[in-house]
Amino acid sequence: MKELLIGNAGIARGLYEAGVEVISSYPGTPSTEITEFASKYDEIYCEWAPNEKVALETAFGASLKGVRTACAMKHVGLNVAADPLFTLSYTGVTGGLVICVADDPAMHSSQNEQDSRHYAIGAKVPMLEPADSSECKEFAKLAFEISEQFDTPCLLRVCTRIAHAQSIVNLENRVVPEQKIYNKNPQKYIMSPANAIKRHPFVEERTKKLTEYAETSPINRLEIGGTQIGIITSGACYQYVREVFGDAVSVLKLGMVNPLPVQKIKNFAEMVSKLYVIEELDGIIETHCKNIGVEVIGKELFSPLGEYSQKNIAEAFHMPAKEFITPDTEIPMRPPVMCSGCPHRSMFYLLAKHKITVLGDIGCYTLGSAPPLCALDSTLCMGASVSSLHGFNKASKGESEHKTVAVIGDSTFMHSGMTGLANIAYNNSNSTVIILDNSITGMTGHQQNPTTGYNIKGDPATKIDLEALCHALGIQRVKIVDPYHLDECEKVLKEELAVDEPSVIISRRPCVLLKHVKAESPVVIDKNKCRSCKKCMKLGCPSIHIDNDGKAGIDNTLCVGCGVCKQLCPFDAITS
Repeated sequence: MKELLIGNAGIARGLYEAGVEVISSYPGTPSTEITEFASKYDEIYCEWAPNEKVALETAFGASLKGVRTACAMKHVGLNVAADPLFTLSYTGVTGGLVICVADDPAMHSSQNEQDSRHYAIGAKVPMLEPADSSECKEFAKLAFEISEQFDTPCLLRVCTRIAHAQSIVNLENRVVPEQKIYNKNPQKYIMSPANAIKRHPFVEERTKKLTEYAETSPINRLEIGGTQIGIITSGACYQYVREVFGDAVSVLKLGMVNPLPVQKIKNFAEMVSKLYVIEELDGIIETHCKNIGVEVIGKELFSPLGEYSQKNIAEAFHMPAKEFITPDTEIPMRPPVMCSGCPHRSMFYLLAKHKITVLGDIGCYTLGSAPPLCALDSTLCMGASVSSLHGFNKASKGESEHKTVAVIGDSTFMHSGMTGLANIAYNNSNSTVIILDNSITGMTGHQQNPTTGYNIKGDPATKIDLEALCHALGIQRVKIVDPYHLDECEKVLKEELAVDEPSVIISRRPCVLLKHVKAESPVVIDKNKCRSCKKCMKLGCPSIHIDNDGKAGIDNTLCVGCGVCKQLCPFDAITS
């Protein structure tokens, strides 16, 4: 049977067909759907872990027991999982272990353009890179064979375009290999220095064997066309190359991007007059070619920035790019914005109003940096707001303590904010942390987390009490507010900034897009009372606009009746 699937669904299908029994992940665009699709197969135990490090360690435990296991994350999530990854390279596996990582060239939903191939090189583990949904499925299955054959975790890398593009996938039956027997093996799995020293030579020898495998593996395939130009490429770039050149060039399509073959590349170079490497982000294949004495043209023509396309590949080769250019119609910019009724908006309004320095985090609330709120001063990585607040206040020697806060979401707090808060309590930092609790992992599409009370399948699960957790971490002052009540929030914000001890404000109201949240009737503008002061516009709510008469108007299709704008209007012109 064949089905049209996005790449992430193809990977999930591959995990299913390969007989995977345990998947632990943390959601992160563009990787999220891998685990969501996998969770629809009842034969696989799937979970959302608090963060990527925990997810990979969980996967390791399942592998140690002898079953096939996987985890999925975006590229910056691999940073969090790097600690277990590098040592996993030494221990190897029992059951096959595959780490699915999704890179995000052009930063559609990320804070950097990190190239995850560096992790494969640094950790000395194999990495496969599919170029369509069918390969996503097949490479996911192959990754387990490689993992078990070479006693190694195996990385499966996709980019945003492959993760979310659709193509035909041939569906096959699930085959569960016999569970391997767990035997205690301290020399292999206890990475004390004495044992790790003995495992390092194994890693180096394994790399040699994997390089030999790369020479003959059919996923590194030659496609012979014209011999004037040869192109080495992989992943999404392979599709662009084929669309631009058709069969006019010869292509070495790499499905295994670490370790890279040597002799196969040298042989290919001898077949063509001029050799190019087309790869997004860093020149990793290009550098490898030059290191083995093969002259190629790569980043001289192509930028290390952003995504490639058929258009810019054609232009690099001075070919007509007209057919790859979209129509000249200018599309108006539509910047991302917090939704109408977003519970974060009012808190950001108050922070901006009082000119509070705000150290931000990763999530929907990053949008608080946009006009007209402009409420954030920094956003670094998951959990950094809390730790950075501590450092900021310690560096100020008390000067910033009463006018600086950190903001962090409930899921992000569970991911990596807790340790920062423990540091604040332990080191007696006069810092105020605001946990924006919208009862879901919002930015990645409404995944459950340990504070929601439900697991990945929506079944009831242990619900961590944020207030009790903050107390347990050593914070005595913990206040809960409803962000729709401006006066209450403003009062508590002033109180907590004024005290000389660590404090936490939990701003709690569920995301308005959750299915169980019922919208109220849209608010109404009384044009006779409106004085065109535009104070309501300072909220940045997409439901509010200025009509041609200069007075405020409401988009009834967007407004959820949260009533925050009513509390701002000095003329009572906004009513329910």
